[in-house]
Amino acid sequence: MRISGAEAVIRCLLEEGVDLVYGYPGGAIMPVYDELYKFQDQLHHVLVRHEQGATHAAQGYARATGKVGVAIATSGPGATNLVTGIADAQIDSTPMVCITGQVGRHLLGSDAFQETDIIGISTPVTKWNFQVTEASQIPEIIAKAFYIARSGRPGPVLIDITKNAQFDEFDFSYEKCTGIRSYVPVPKLNLDKVAEAAALINNAKKPLIVFGQGIILGKAEEEFKAVIEKSGIPSAWTILGLSALPTDHPLNVGMLGMHGNYAPNLLTNECDVLIAFGMRFDDRVTGNLKTYAKQAKVIHFEIDPAEVDKNVKTEVAVLGDVKESLVALLPLLDAKSHDLWLNEFKALREVEFNSVIKEELNPTNGKGISMGETIEMINKHSNGDAIIVSDVGQHQMFACRYAKFNSTKSNITSGGLGTMGFALPAAIGAKMGKPEREVVAIIGDGGFQMTIQELGTIFQTQVPVKIVILNNEFLGMVRQWQELFFDNRYASTKMINPNFVAIAEGYHIKSKKVTSRDDLDGAVAEMLASKESYFLEVMVEKENNVFPMIPTGACVSEIRLS
Repeated sequence: MRISGAEAVIRCLLEEGVDLVYGYPGGAIMPVYDELYKFQDQLHHVLVRHEQGATHAAQGYARATGKVGVAIATSGPGATNLVTGIADAQIDSTPMVCITGQVGRHLLGSDAFQETDIIGISTPVTKWNFQVTEASQIPEIIAKAFYIARSGRPGPVLIDITKNAQFDEFDFSYEKCTGIRSYVPVPKLNLDKVAEAAALINNAKKPLIVFGQGIILGKAEEEFKAVIEKSGIPSAWTILGLSALPTDHPLNVGMLGMHGNYAPNLLTNECDVLIAFGMRFDDRVTGNLKTYAKQAKVIHFEIDPAEVDKNVKTEVAVLGDVKESLVALLPLLDAKSHDLWLNEFKALREVEFNSVIKEELNPTNGKGISMGETIEMINKHSNGDAIIVSDVGQHQMFACRYAKFNSTKSNITSGGLGTMGFALPAAIGAKMGKPEREVVAIIGDGGFQMTIQELGTIFQTQVPVKIVILNNEFLGMVRQWQELFFDNRYASTKMINPNFVAIAEGYHIKSKKVTSRDDLDGAVAEMLASKESYFLEVMVEKENNVFPMIPTGACVSEIRLS
């Protein structure tokens, strides 16, 4: 079959099982869009309002479904506008393929109109990238792109296709990629290392499991649950690991890190064996590395060899696919309960509840609506079954701390990069990927205005996303730091906001603003009962802080309750 390179792009995507792409057209990618038009019955294209929105939507789709997200853009500014979302996907291990148009091969390096070296720009933030200059390269390169994006530790891939390669014809055939020489996405599991790990775990008096997104990416939730239930070990999660284990599981002891729960942070420096599954010991989790878990023997189950001993030195490193590792580990573990050790977590949880949580969920002394009680109201009406997509800032920490999750792939947020503006487009992608599930975006008034234009995407597609703006008229997280560490000098953090409800209504999205606690319950119920998209603005306490908190550079055991 002799076809153009542009048509080949579409046929390759269909061969990879892609049925949904996000993008924004332009001159250098126009031949591909012309073919998209012809294949629109098989491949649905969503027109976003900004290319960054395309990457975040593709991320939300990928995180909700486990499939590869796809974003398309033109050359120059179209391509560079993808970079933030690509960097976000790279650090959060999200499988994504980005396709950009490029000027003709004969114009490369001539500073032609809308020519930018996107290969050079994106190299540090992609798992792999490639510039296609001949039509015949397209099938092989796209096959490799999808294989690399989804295999091993997932990540983003970018393919830049010159315009001549889109127009030229060639004899098309497609073969999926199943391996690349010198690329080993999954290390071979060493069963001796698994046995070493099991021996340490079986002899531990105060073991602690810390788990990250690797459990979700490895589709190992059931195997992980079986391991913790047999071993009886308290288990704490990173932000991206949230929802791998149901929130109300008796061995789920809460969130690690800067604004995590009191008990798992404090007791990290008292456990004798620390077992890490699919997490990378990020600085927001560890605090000061010089004082992090120095008393513990560390076991690290990890797919990426580069993460082992990078931040925290291990006693035993078990490289390989986490699902395979957990299956091998389970029969070697002794069936135990660590009731006395678990009681220490429960006692510290009670301290945190009385010092922080109780007041956050039920504010007194005439205080305004809190972010925590708003999240709790969403729990009440969603029963923990919604996908929660949070942006970045205080509201993100409140969402992660207080949202309830019954099933996996339910917490979608920007973890490693901390990208404000992530949530609105990511929620669009999540809802399109999982239309049967309720999707609620939790966004601050600052981050919302970074991608507010994607309300237009919601209007055009009629995707029934629920949007909750927690409006404190501040860049809340920065303001909190300014209060605590910069003597209340609120430098450039006060927000003078527009009429958000009027803007949402301008996009024909049903909207409501809540200023009184008495109206919150009914408004959340109405929002979640709606079959269409819904915009809910909640005016929350202006100077409410999120605690506990580990100050920058401090030890995890120096966590503050106030």
